[in-house]
Amino acid sequence: EDSKIHRGESSAAGRQARRHLLFQAAQRPGVLREVRRRGASEKILKLAANISGDKLVSLGTCFGKFTKTHKFRLHITALDYLAPYAKYKVWIKPGAEQSFLYGNHVLKSGLGRITENTSQYQGVVVYSMADVPLGFGVAAKSTQDCRKVDPMAIVVFHQADIGEYVRHEETLT
Repeated sequence: EDSKIHRGESSAAGRQARRHLLFQAAQRPGVLREVRRRGASEKILKLAANISGDKLVSLGTCFGKFTKTHKFRLHITALDYLAPYAKYKVWIKPGAEQSFLYGNHVLKSGLGRITENTSQYQGVVVYSMADVPLGFGVAAKSTQDCRKVDPMAIVVFHQADIGEYVRHEETLT
């Protein structure tokens, strides 16, 4: 079952196992609970218990949504919860940060560092050189391929970034 999680299979059992691992790994004060694809601390759940169900509109942090094809698409709101547990990371140079935050892919010329043994099409968390998480992406090239590509080649496909808070603030839920 654990190998399915890392291969990214989209079966119901695989999705359930990934959610279980995420909530099991959360080491923040209180307990992170799943409430309809949202994360909420034990403290927030206790406070929300005083509000009737028909009056409660939303609770917790939205981690993402399922697409029509039943694949899970992460929202940028999950970045603070997932970044500390990221296995694969990419650091980008200060000159490339603004481009990434405007929704563009990361080029080799903007790549600062990349985690060793990152495979092609692996999900990554994108950091600034000052270790500030900026967003999510997918590695367009493996670590070994990044060393030999030309400077204008795309090395990380953009998926989500913290600039979305400004660009799409009315649609983020």
